[in-house]
Amino acid sequence: MEPRPVVPDTRPELTWASHAWRYALCLLFSAAVWQTVAAIEWREERPLFAAEVTLGVAAFVLVHFRRRAPVRVALVIAAMSAFSGLAAGPATLAAVSVATRRRSGEVVLVGTTNFVAAQTWTTIAPIPGNDPLVTTLVNLTVNAGMMGWGLYIGSRRELLWSLRSRAERAELEQELRLAQARSTERTRIAREMHDVLAHRITQVSMHAGALAFRDDLAGDRLREGLGQIQRQANDALHELRDVLGVLREDDPGTSTARPQPTYDDIGALVAEEVSLGMHIDWSDDVDAPTPVPPATGRALYRIVQEGITNVRKHAPGSGVEIRSSGDPGRGITLVVSNPVARATGETPGAGLGLVGLRERAELRGGRLRQRREGSRFVLEAWLPWSA
Repeated sequence: MEPRPVVPDTRPELTWASHAWRYALCLLFSAAVWQTVAAIEWREERPLFAAEVTLGVAAFVLVHFRRRAPVRVALVIAAMSAFSGLAAGPATLAAVSVATRRRSGEVVLVGTTNFVAAQTWTTIAPIPGNDPLVTTLVNLTVNAGMMGWGLYIGSRRELLWSLRSRAERAELEQELRLAQARSTERTRIAREMHDVLAHRITQVSMHAGALAFRDDLAGDRLREGLGQIQRQANDALHELRDVLGVLREDDPGTSTARPQPTYDDIGALVAEEVSLGMHIDWSDDVDAPTPVPPATGRALYRIVQEGITNVRKHAPGSGVEIRSSGDPGRGITLVVSNPVARATGETPGAGLGLVGLRERAELRGGRLRQRREGSRFVLEAWLPWSA
């Protein structure tokens, strides 16, 4: 439930123009009330005339402070209006101001006081042809009307405040959603760039390091090694172009991105690494009548790719065991393990690979754990068949 606003939140700020038209209405109302007896009092009851003018002027001054103490000011001016028709305008303004607060106790108190004050003034004022019953009905109607008008103004102010508050909250929520979307997209792009490029760049680094270490290679072997580095660098450039393509969604041209890897591509990845000299024991025990869903397969491919990259970085020359098992009912469990090397490779790493894999697994509704089992490092992931 939306909280009810406090009065200062809903009241508009009063400028000199706002004060001016309010005072003008008060003056018109006071003149309409007092003009019925002003001439008679001037001719026959000068002391009453002076009292009316004095109390009326004081009421016009006091009503300026109605927002500081609404109820007290309204009650004092109402008491003044009991002996001064000239104070009727300020009394009305003060009463309406109290009614805009929409507090039933205050509305009843101020409304009743103003009605009694009006009855008192119409009794003591020399009004020609004064009919008590008609006067009472007029006073009751006028006072009920002005309190009802104040309640309407207060209700309208609260409604406008509520609409403005909702609009501001909606705008803030929209900004937060946009900021969250930007952050999510940055994280996704960073994860994709790391998963796609780290593997290729690691291959380039390892082969370049091997060539730099070997000073006994014949020319043909050296050229073959440099050719491998060139192919791997070209693959990295192509994959970088594929990743950056997601940033050009406004490009009307035909997409040049290659198909994303799937679960069936893991075998080709393993074969490529074996051809480059790695020792990988790959076992695929996934039992399913249909292919692994593309999104799940792509996540598993990236996990295997990052596991191989980590071995190249931190345990060069070590063998890797990769086991996958599961079915549509149980999901797929993937385990990548390798010996923990005493001395790690020199290829630098940002330490974001496993973080990105964990995010990727959790986004697919799965989980990723890493642990030590004796002298081996184990990376275990589980993903539902389809998320």
